[in-house]
Amino acid sequence: MSVAGVLPEHRYPQEEITDAFVDVIAQGGGLDERVLRRFHRNAGVEQRSLALPLPEYAGLGDFTQANDLFIEHAVALGSRAVVDALKAADLTPTDVDLVICATVTGLAVPTLEARIASQIGMRPDVKRMPLVGLGCVAGAAGLARLHDYLAGHPDDVAVLVAVELCSLTVQRDDMSVPNLVASGLFGDGAAAVVGRGRPGPGAGIDVVDTRSRLYPDSARTMGFDVTSTGLRIVLDAQVPTVVSHYIRDDVDGFLGDHGLTRADVEWWVCHPGGPKVIEALQEALDVPREAVQLTWDSLARIGNLSSASVLHVLEDTLRDRPPRPGSWGLVMALGPGFCSELVLVRAADPADPAADDTAAA
Repeated sequence: MSVAGVLPEHRYPQEEITDAFVDVIAQGGGLDERVLRRFHRNAGVEQRSLALPLPEYAGLGDFTQANDLFIEHAVALGSRAVVDALKAADLTPTDVDLVICATVTGLAVPTLEARIASQIGMRPDVKRMPLVGLGCVAGAAGLARLHDYLAGHPDDVAVLVAVELCSLTVQRDDMSVPNLVASGLFGDGAAAVVGRGRPGPGAGIDVVDTRSRLYPDSARTMGFDVTSTGLRIVLDAQVPTVVSHYIRDDVDGFLGDHGLTRADVEWWVCHPGGPKVIEALQEALDVPREAVQLTWDSLARIGNLSSASVLHVLEDTLRDRPPRPGSWGLVMALGPGFCSELVLVRAADPADPAADDTAAA
């Protein structure tokens, strides 16, 4: 029914973030500043929004302080996203029957969706589903799990909220390539999706089917190591290679089960994992840059927001390039596992009787 992306108020050009993070990471000693600056220049990012004012990152203490800030700002940002999405769907927090929350950049018990529900006034009987640790794939995976629930509860309203504060995970004592790359690629932000079980007025897209794929021997391709200093990024240079090897067959098989081919997909909503990952997707799917231009634009404008990013691209798609009624689209993301999530969607068409068999989002 609606998608709403939100960003923190502290917004900076990439060059300014680079200058500041040179000093932050240099505190660990042994930093080759030229390498960090090269990674930041090559990230495809022009500006990012951060949870904290830029000067405050140099004074961050231990994992406890960073995680306390994560909880504070993630609840505020996630609450904004949910309220905005509900307003866009002409609903209120008391209309929500299920809230799903995806995050990987901090730890909270009670989990974020419990805190958000309390803050914005959801019903005390609201069902909750925290998705912790799925990382970049969680926006698409959360949409898939929302679909699963609504398929079995057709009279319900469900909300997915993804909140990531990636800037709070940058390690000051880690001179590794993954940490330097991450410090130039990832940003902070949140997004929310409102869906309902039965199609009707106001539905933007119908979720038709979903598919999850966990790839073999790839556990160390992407993720976090939980250490005494916080969440230490794991990011293997082979991610684009894994994408190139598997994604075409995965997409073709998924579409084929519905009598479709890639030529039938009119709009692609892809997670902006980074320049090399997007290029690998273009090549594997055999689509021109124009087909995923909104993914490139999102990367440049806000960076990679982990789980929230693909939902920002979905919002951009529905707003800036409204799909033709009845047209097919594919929402897709990749993440730790290493894994992918594919969500087959169709632009809502009130004249299509088949829409009665799908869950609307």
